[in-house]
Amino acid sequence: MEQDGAAAVQVGGDDAVDGLGGGARRLSVYVPLLVSALLTLPVPRLARRLAPRPAAWALACAALVTAAGWTGSLALLAFTGIAQIPQVAAEGHWSVRALRAQDPVHLTVAAVSALLLAVSLVRLAAAALRHVRQVARARRECARLPGDTELAVLDDDAPLAFALAGTPGRIVVSRGMLRCLDDDERSALLAHERAHLNAGHHRFLTLWRLTAAVNPLLRPLADAGAFVLERWADEAAAERVGDRAVVARAVGRAALASAGVSRPSVLAATGGVVPQRVRALLAPPPPRRTLPFVAGALLLTLCFVSLADAASDSDEMVDSAKRVLCAAHRAPAGTTAATTDHRRRRHDFCCGDRDRAEIQGHRV
Repeated sequence: MEQDGAAAVQVGGDDAVDGLGGGARRLSVYVPLLVSALLTLPVPRLARRLAPRPAAWALACAALVTAAGWTGSLALLAFTGIAQIPQVAAEGHWSVRALRAQDPVHLTVAAVSALLLAVSLVRLAAAALRHVRQVARARRECARLPGDTELAVLDDDAPLAFALAGTPGRIVVSRGMLRCLDDDERSALLAHERAHLNAGHHRFLTLWRLTAAVNPLLRPLADAGAFVLERWADEAAAERVGDRAVVARAVGRAALASAGVSRPSVLAATGGVVPQRVRALLAPPPPRRTLPFVAGALLLTLCFVSLADAASDSDEMVDSAKRVLCAAHRAPAGTTAATTDHRRRRHDFCCGDRDRAEIQGHRV
């Protein structure tokens, strides 16, 4: 009699597994990965044509959301494989068979996702460590610079000019660079470097470097972002000086003077694609456009919503697998009261309040 009851429980468990696996799981977990791939094509080119300040903020938001989506999608895909390991399922108190029936993700995909996730986290840690070292180096450089004002003039014939982030930041210019420019161009150059410090452009660069370390597909966004920051500083300098042609001339002369001169990897007026920057300065200020930003916001919203939906699917999948395991442990007909009580004490901890109520009703 007890064997018949156990067989009935097994059949009931099989039916539950088949029912749970009947519907195909949605593919929302892949949407953030697709968005990351799509952003590498049109966004960098489009960002170079937009007003630089909103473009920089848009690129920063895009990099942050897509990097989070990339990491979340890989984690969810990797979980589908890890959760099917018997030892993990035993600790989590869910049915491996039910999990496999519900989740169509192949174990190879889960394994590749786990590997990519591990590589991304290692790259992020390495990039964060490099950033910490760069910050420490910048602070030491600021402390060694002459004077205690914002502007530090180096007694060096090599033409150098850059903004050094710190607390506070410093504008570093060599005498060699100052000799290459007239008074108006010097004012434009200093206004450009001051714009980098005032707007905290080094924080944007840090964000893009870290997100590109997590997701290599975002490297074009980081490169475009560096150019956009230089354009942002160009426009701020033009507004400050009041003459776009003077800023264009200062950028061009500074770039020609420093050609072939090694400089630190920092924000500088000679950075980016200088011919494009000069052409943009000789043209009217770029108009503010709304449609590209609205389209980008919708795409990033889709990425976020899809990731949230995939996470909800995974949570429901695990809960269903737990309910299947609990149902399989229900006491079959014909067992003694002592055996029933022992199994209830052993397995009720894996069921929620609702499941325990259903099991109690089933026993009654």
